[in-house]
Amino acid sequence: QVQLVESGGGLVQAGGSLRLSCAASGRTFSRYSMGWFRQAPGKEREFVAAIAWSDLSTYYADSVKGRFTISRDNAKTTVYLQMNSLKPEDTAVYYCAGQPPYYSDYVARTTYRYWGQGTQVTVSS
Repeated sequence: QVQLVESGGGLVQAGGSLRLSCAASGRTFSRYSMGWFRQAPGKEREFVAAIAWSDLSTYYADSVKGRFTISRDNAKTTVYLQMNSLKPEDTAVYYCAGQPPYYSDYVARTTYRYWGQGTQVTVSS
């Protein structure tokens, strides 16, 4: 069992930065790939970024590539999402999620077993 708690959301002006954190409980954190998803009002939850448990490879949605960076600290059982050059269209609730090690499709949200409660990110123009 893994429990996830996000933090770090807030209101920021366009062009600004935020760093989201996701603290995980559970002894098996290091064996889980971790992802960030987001959901804007009236839209489907969409993939943002993921980091593999095995080799720490990272994956990004085209819309955030070059602006967002995902990282993890297994000793602190925490995953981060550094968001730079934020745009109003990045406004959404951001969720972190844990994926069991037998999956390798990092984009599909159905492959993630554990989810946090979400943190709101609002980017003003």
